Amino acid sequence: MDALRKAAGLGHRIAIHIDIKDPQSTYTTLDRIEGVLSITASTRTSFDDIDIEFVGTSKTSVERLTAAAAVSGRSEAFHQFLKLQDKSVQDLYPEDRVLKAKKTYTFPFLFVIPEQLLPKVCGHACKAPGVREAHLQLPPTMGDRECDRQDPATGRPLDDLAPDMVSTRYGVHVRIIKENEGTRETLANYGKKVRVVPIIQEQPPLPISDDDDEYRYRKEKVIRKGVLQGKAGTIVMETVQPSAVRMHACGNSSRPSTAKIMLRFDPADKHAAPPRLGNLASKLKVNTYFASTARQSYPTKRATFQDPSQGIHSEQLTLVSRKVGGPDPEDKSGKAEIWTTYESETAARRDSACSVSTFIPDASKDYKGKTFYVAQLEAPIVLPENKVFIPTFHSCLISRIYQVKFELHLQNKGVVGTIDLKLPIQVSCSGHEDWEPRQSSVVTDGRGEHELREEDFEEYFEPRTLHIPSEAFLGSSVLQRPASPTFVRNELPPSYSYYAPPIGVQTVPAY
Repeated sequence: MDALRKAAGLGHRIAIHIDIKDPQSTYTTLDRIEGVLSITASTRTSFDDIDIEFVGTSKTSVERLTAAAAVSGRSEAFHQFLKLQDKSVQDLYPEDRVLKAKKTYTFPFLFVIPEQLLPKVCGHACKAPGVREAHLQLPPTMGDRECDRQDPATGRPLDDLAPDMVSTRYGVHVRIIKENEGTRETLANYGKKVRVVPIIQEQPPLPISDDDDEYRYRKEKVIRKGVLQGKAGTIVMETVQPSAVRMHACGNSSRPSTAKIMLRFDPADKHAAPPRLGNLASKLKVNTYFASTARQSYPTKRATFQDPSQGIHSEQLTLVSRKVGGPDPEDKSGKAEIWTTYESETAARRDSACSVSTFIPDASKDYKGKTFYVAQLEAPIVLPENKVFIPTFHSCLISRIYQVKFELHLQNKGVVGTIDLKLPIQVSCSGHEDWEPRQSSVVTDGRGEHELREEDFEEYFEPRTLHIPSEAFLGSSVLQRPASPTFVRNELPPSYSYYAPPIGVQTVPAY
């Protein structure tokens, strides 16, 4: 009879509604997602379980464009990295586990966004140090237009700079389960998405080698006296990685950062003056890395181009352009007031040692060992408000990395040129003002704590004589490595999966 009712479209109709208490536009670390689940069945319906879960998932797709048709197509990956279950709903089931017709049942639920994921979420091998720790941090919501912040003026969702091939979503999901001959049948399901931006602290500066093709902390450029003329000198542009731009998880505001750029001009002769400084332009490059297999190291452009299972999407935003210097009209030499003259390296090092906010760049390869000039520039890094930014993060499948480029325009007697630097810039995220107290508040009753007496402390370091026991005490003892625990795949909340769309015939496992 039930089969006939389903075939005729007259099966159980169950209405599910999720009401979140005091809903927020964005949730962050340690926030409570509390609400009530309402279930109303049109007919008398028996069930076995009601699963209320808070789930986080990531989905990626990578297009493969190769000359060989056998390996072309698209590979996709799906990763469920978070699943929290509220088991307290079982205490509120009807005694006979039957939903009466047109009667509304309510079940409260409560979830707390964790600070990090379980270690078994990142079960694949990791090559670089710190990769696994980064993969165990919660990724922010991205690629979901329904959860993006809206423009107050137009009411339209703001762009989070994520490509269509990438998405990370969170939500409260409900399933009503009926077991039938050993299989779990879903009678009804419903979900409500929420936006999550976790708290992410600023990480140590990224180590950059001199031959790095993505970033450049120092650059030298030869300045000519004029068109088809000899060298006037060499200018050096150098800086260090700026501090992170700190954004607020529950707002679109951010605390800007400032990059301090040092310039050094080594003249070719004593008559050469420093070049005239023009505009200093700053641009922000937003890189979103994604893969159809779990990555074992931090993503790079070189590895992305070599691995067909990885992809990258980049967008460039213009931040600010401002004039930083110019010649003094009263100075006939044309030297700008922004330059400071040093007669020797010794004097320069002595002055820089007295200040912790400035440094003198090392001499260029053309330095003659005499007079040189030094200038300091400050470049503010302010995120535009017409975009939605998420913090810098790395997960098993997706990464978001930011890069800032400073381009300085130079002019010397009609010869115009530019010199630029490319630096990594982090975007960190702060939560509520009471996050630190909530994080450090741990309730303990004192059990399990032992006071170490002074005589115990001395006895611990007393010298001892160790020797191998006789064979009479050894018996048939065998030392071996304990077997690794086995897990049932269905019991693991996080899991990787892969599937191949009709475009391609090749399936790519997550790990």
